[in-house]
Amino acid sequence: MRRPTVSVVVPTHHPDRLAGLRTAVESVRRQDLEPAEIIVVVDHHPALADRIRRELPAVTVLDNAYERGVSGNRNTGAQHAGSDLVVFLDDDVVAHPGWLAGLVAAFADPKVIGAGGAIEPAWERHQPGWFPAEFRWAVGGSYAGQPVRPGPVRNVWSASMAVRRDAFLAAGGFRTGFGKVGNRARPEDTELCLRMAAVTGGQWWYVPQAVISHGVPVRHSTFRYFLRRCHAEGRGKIMMAGLLDGAPSLGAEQDYLRRTLPAALLREIGAALRGRGHRHAARAGAILAGTAAAATGALTELASRTTQTPSPPPPIGAA
Repeated sequence: MRRPTVSVVVPTHHPDRLAGLRTAVESVRRQDLEPAEIIVVVDHHPALADRIRRELPAVTVLDNAYERGVSGNRNTGAQHAGSDLVVFLDDDVVAHPGWLAGLVAAFADPKVIGAGGAIEPAWERHQPGWFPAEFRWAVGGSYAGQPVRPGPVRNVWSASMAVRRDAFLAAGGFRTGFGKVGNRARPEDTELCLRMAAVTGGQWWYVPQAVISHGVPVRHSTFRYFLRRCHAEGRGKIMMAGLLDGAPSLGAEQDYLRRTLPAALLREIGAALRGRGHRHAARAGAILAGTAAAATGALTELASRTTQTPSPPPPIGAA
């Protein structure tokens, strides 16, 4: 069987992220499996694009062909790519050895339309003692409760996502206007996964052995940021449900609320009552506060019907 060809797409948007971009690109170059092309897509910043072309001459540099935001960046890269598989990687991560080969191996099953790997938070200083492992998604990391073995999942994350290019294009790619723009984030990756599965009837696969490290700056280690991020996630998931099939699209979130968080809360409260340290009490409080912030975000979105509806997936070309 012919091994599929692979293109790696890395979106970026600001000169402050250039050092991280260089590191991310270098980590791709060190993979045992060599991609056919590394594509960097710049979000409406011509001076930055010119600088990257000078400093990283071995990569293809494109300008975002769609409206501002990471969704348009990724769509631009996928449209340009000529490979069977397109792999999306963020500009603030480092791919571990074997990452690319691990993701590509999942596509030996023809039912698999996309795959993703584990994301380890790389704290700039250290993980706060109050921070619960079940909330590592708030800093872009894999969280306690996710599978520990390869298998089918509802969705993966775009920081480390591989897709069949034809399936991606058939579904219309990422929904522009719904995703990360500057400091505003929405779950554009989850929305894409659900829509691709609905359009193609295919399956997403999680490969926990395909690992990347995701940088967590000090400013994202604060309790204030934690609450703000939880609020945004709650609001974004309700918006996503409105774009798709409503409550049925939130089955994974409901399971997380019914099982993962209660188990974590009981664990931390129990440890605190047994006198095992103040950190456990702090983590229990953070679980409650994060859940409340997400619920408040969800209620805010439900109450607000003046929010502009994001544009539908763009026609980004044929495979």
